[in-house]
Amino acid sequence: MALNRPILIRFILSLWCAICAGVATAHEFWIEAEAYQVAPSGKLVARLKNGQEFKGTTLSYFEGRFTRFDVVVGDTIRPVEGRMGDNPALDVPAPVGGLVRVVHETTPSFVTYSEWPKFQKFADHKGFPDIAARHAANGFPEVPFKERYTRHAKALIGVGDAAGSDKALGLKTEFVALTNPYAPDFDGMMTVQVLLDGAPRIDAQVEVFDRDPSDAVTITLHRTDADGIAQVPVTPGHTYLFDAVTLAPITGETSEAVWDTFWAALTFAVPAR
Repeated sequence: MALNRPILIRFILSLWCAICAGVATAHEFWIEAEAYQVAPSGKLVARLKNGQEFKGTTLSYFEGRFTRFDVVVGDTIRPVEGRMGDNPALDVPAPVGGLVRVVHETTPSFVTYSEWPKFQKFADHKGFPDIAARHAANGFPEVPFKERYTRHAKALIGVGDAAGSDKALGLKTEFVALTNPYAPDFDGMMTVQVLLDGAPRIDAQVEVFDRDPSDAVTITLHRTDADGIAQVPVTPGHTYLFDAVTLAPITGETSEAVWDTFWAALTFAVPAR
């Protein structure tokens, strides 16, 4: 039976987005809310984004591309149920109030490196200058070789009074916000903890993308302490993407790749005062 035009268009868009997701390897992935502060019982609308310097393309809802896509309010977790090709990927009623966390984890994708300098440049950028020594110590081939990567994104959206706090939600790697940027007593210092498999990542690089009201983006680098915690000063009226990447060797399993790359992302906005 022939597909009608809307369904065909939705399918083509979904396929294209899946292809784009597969080739965008060194780019950040994040959840971008249409509004980070929402009226009680309003709408939660957010897009899945892939790009660089906090600017990029929008990916549609495509269930084959993720293992988890949830809206979390307090201890209540609600999976996002969409249709293939939905764009924005999230468009659901908001709760009466509270701090909402939207989480999304992708299925694995692969990239082949045929030139070592390209991988070295990526590793340097993400805080792993010793990657050549680690690669050799594991006995991995010089080139070509494959990397397997997944994305683990979280967004904070304040609904109504935005009361509440973030906590670990069981992502492979994640940011846990230890401060609530929408709270009335927020002092402008965003404190986050970076986790991998539930454990703190010590001395991990946190790349911070700061977008001002004119859409200009400033990038700074920070590092976590002995408890996996980083403190970052933030500015009222600005929107933020925090990014932290883990590069882990793949050993003891059958895989066509030799490195796992786990990308953690956190997005939120600081209310204008």
